[in-house]
Amino acid sequence: MTYRTRLLVAFAYVLVLVIVALAVPLALSTQHRIDREVRAQAADGAQLVAASASGRLDQPDQIDTLVGKVARDLGARVIVVRRTGLLLADSARPGTRGVAYGSRPEIVEALAGRTVQGRRRSDTLNAQLLYTAVPVVAAGRTVGAVRVTQSVDALDREVRRDQYALVGIGALALAFGLAVAWFVAGSLARPLGQLASTARRVGSGDLEARGAVEGSAEQQEVARAFNTMADRLTHALEAQREFVANASHQLRTPLTGLRLRLEAADMANTDPSVRDDLAAAEAETLRLARLVTNLLTLASADAPAPPSELVDLGRAAREAEVRWSARAEHEGRGIVARHDAATFGQGNADDMATSLDNLIENALVHTPKGSTVSLTWGRDGPEAFIAVLDEGPGISPADADAAFQRFRRGAARPAGRGGTGLGLAIVGALAARWGGSASLQPRAEGGTRAEIRLPAPLEPNALVTGLDPDPPVP
Repeated sequence: MTYRTRLLVAFAYVLVLVIVALAVPLALSTQHRIDREVRAQAADGAQLVAASASGRLDQPDQIDTLVGKVARDLGARVIVVRRTGLLLADSARPGTRGVAYGSRPEIVEALAGRTVQGRRRSDTLNAQLLYTAVPVVAAGRTVGAVRVTQSVDALDREVRRDQYALVGIGALALAFGLAVAWFVAGSLARPLGQLASTARRVGSGDLEARGAVEGSAEQQEVARAFNTMADRLTHALEAQREFVANASHQLRTPLTGLRLRLEAADMANTDPSVRDDLAAAEAETLRLARLVTNLLTLASADAPAPPSELVDLGRAAREAEVRWSARAEHEGRGIVARHDAATFGQGNADDMATSLDNLIENALVHTPKGSTVSLTWGRDGPEAFIAVLDEGPGISPADADAAFQRFRRGAARPAGRGGTGLGLAIVGALAARWGGSASLQPRAEGGTRAEIRLPAPLEPNALVTGLDPDPPVP
């Protein structure tokens, strides 16, 4: 989970707690308040009718007028019954008399001198009713009862609408809060994301990249510490690269002089044993000179790359075939560049030549006599590739993964053909320098496929206009 997502979840959690803590009590208090007001109004109306009807039970017309007025005010039905439970007045049916209500529970309670109020379901009206029943008292004794009933379905619907409105307001507040939280979390996470991007740029070789010092005090402190570390790393790498380049360059002159002296001594000496020792020493000198050359190549590969150019992979393969044909034939092997369509990659022609030389030399070492080393090239989606195929013993996946490490020699390398352990490392470094890659893979028919991949131009036909797709090999 990203830092921004974590912050957003934390904001959402707090917002939900606040909204629930405010909305739920408000909804409940609103419902209870409305219910109490309705009950109080019904009780007041019933008490008013009971007080007004006391001493007038023998005047039914006045009672009819009274219950009609109160019923209209409350939006309810009001009835008055005598002590016997017989109907005296009914706001729903004015003039009706003598209907027995003495069996109704609320009427029984009121005639017993108790005030009752509650809810019940009316199957006749198919509605939820609020009933209020109070006794009519005259001269200290109960002489009748008043009952007020009113439907609360509309009231319940109104309460539910209010609750739904509160839920909607809470949802809008949550959405608005999350939108604000998203931008706030983004502003907090953005400096870290930019610092991570800068770290990736430094890791990929852009040693000039530095993080922007922004955000909170803690984030600024992290950015400053990162920049300090990057400065020290850049200085250390530059010093190391400069040392390797200078040391390698300075070694070339004495090595050349040593080689010339060994050759002169060999020519001036006639002792076979001494000449053998001088030949071995000269071979070691050549190997050391080659190691120095490879170190110089690696030092240049680690340096920032200049602007890339279009490299004709077919031309590079054919030129490599010309350079290595004589040696391959002398060692009893063949080398052939298989013709294919013109293919271009983004890189550098000199680096490609160096990489092919290392791959071909490695292939010739592992290819048995009488076999052929093949070069092929093509395009695979957004990448262009060139491959060197040998017919040797192949390579294991573990060795293939480690082959591009520096000073790593393959276990299958023939005796007496020891290299510097830098050839494939140079290939990998030069390919990565241009945004590409190098790999070794065992072939199904036997042998190893050494491949270099480079970014291919987006419009190959348009970008290579004016270039000779098959220039003459010098």
